[in-house]
Amino acid sequence: MTDGHTAREADDGAARSFGDLLGDCVHCGFCLPTCPTYVLWGEEMDSPRGRIHLMGQTRDDGVLSEAAVQHFDNCLGCLACVTACPSGVAYDALIETTRATVEKEHERGPGEQALRSAVFALFPYRRRLDLLRAPLRAYQASGLSHLVRRSGLLERTSPSLAMMERLAPPLRGGVPDLPELLPAVGRRRAVVGMLTGCVQGSFFPQVNTATARVLAREGCDVVIPRSQGCCGALSAHAGRAEEAADFARATIDTFEQAGVEAVVVNSAGCGGSMKHYARLLRETGVGTAEVRRADSLARRVMDLSEYLMVLGPRAERHPLPVRAAYHDACHLSHGQGVTGQPRALLRAIPGLELVDLPNPEICCGSAGVYNLLRPQPAGELGDRKGEDVRSTGARLLVTGNPGCSLQIASAVERSGGTLFVAHTAQVLDASLRGLAPESLLTD
Repeated sequence: MTDGHTAREADDGAARSFGDLLGDCVHCGFCLPTCPTYVLWGEEMDSPRGRIHLMGQTRDDGVLSEAAVQHFDNCLGCLACVTACPSGVAYDALIETTRATVEKEHERGPGEQALRSAVFALFPYRRRLDLLRAPLRAYQASGLSHLVRRSGLLERTSPSLAMMERLAPPLRGGVPDLPELLPAVGRRRAVVGMLTGCVQGSFFPQVNTATARVLAREGCDVVIPRSQGCCGALSAHAGRAEEAADFARATIDTFEQAGVEAVVVNSAGCGGSMKHYARLLRETGVGTAEVRRADSLARRVMDLSEYLMVLGPRAERHPLPVRAAYHDACHLSHGQGVTGQPRALLRAIPGLELVDLPNPEICCGSAGVYNLLRPQPAGELGDRKGEDVRSTGARLLVTGNPGCSLQIASAVERSGGTLFVAHTAQVLDASLRGLAPESLLTD
């Protein structure tokens, strides 16, 4: 690992070296109680400051040991430490740069290579995910899932496949075909692009439909380019920097051609990565012009809740009497600093009682594809989050990320409980349309 890596833009717009960023950590320990793996195991090398120490040691020794890779792989990349750090350490940049080095220099075992290849050959590709819908729907309808889970066969043979099977959302019907342009309801206030996403688009199409309707009712012409693909978030978080950069360049081209004022994103992980496109492209060695284009688009990327608060409400909110708990998706709260906006939008809905979860800073264990690559710690974190949800007495959990929805619902189901999960967009959409709470309290 060399100082030649650049990581995060400084306030003056210049790129700082990897070694320079390492020096920001004063090893104070404020990150420890917010780090999910440190909370689970209490191991110093599985804390942010411990991993930063390993990063420096690896750079100085020029040796990337198996033990160091394990500690880097154990990190969820939840960025809670970034929020907690009083010194402003750019751990997000450090861990992504480190993971890119691991992917280039470390040879994984055949089993792990096969798993990672399968994951990244599937999840970033919307059409491939769409092809899974029919067989997955048939599998769920057959009742085989109950037999498989009771038998424990997948747990014994492949914990990763078992986790994937448990996380699969209930699928009914097809995927609604959103138009390329959904016109504003009433006077137009803005023209926005909408990212449909990969997992969100294939497995949570109802979230995209709700997002588009809410934006239109608030006076936006919503542009939904058919040519859009993966934004690159999953690849970037896993250290597959070149792959992520290719996805990023395609996404930049798509939304530049769309001519929109803002790009609205309803998936926390996607938004968090898109806002750092300039850093991603700079680290892969592209020219200054491309970095500027990336930065220009990144500055127009906004989470749905963030954008709606800037736009201001216009459409009438109808009563929605339900008790709901709000879960902070890590890449929304820690990665983008968006915490108050979704709560403000939800609390403005008449009749809705909003409660916060205990231990909001601790990740639920989803973390992109972490729960597939590290199912055991992800399961433990999911169980903890499930207990926190149950402690609120809420029937409905609201969050802004598809992975969190799947992870927490699965954890509650494993414990024998029942939990209904909705995206912030779906709750707003139900209120704007005057629907009953029961519209949200379904699988």
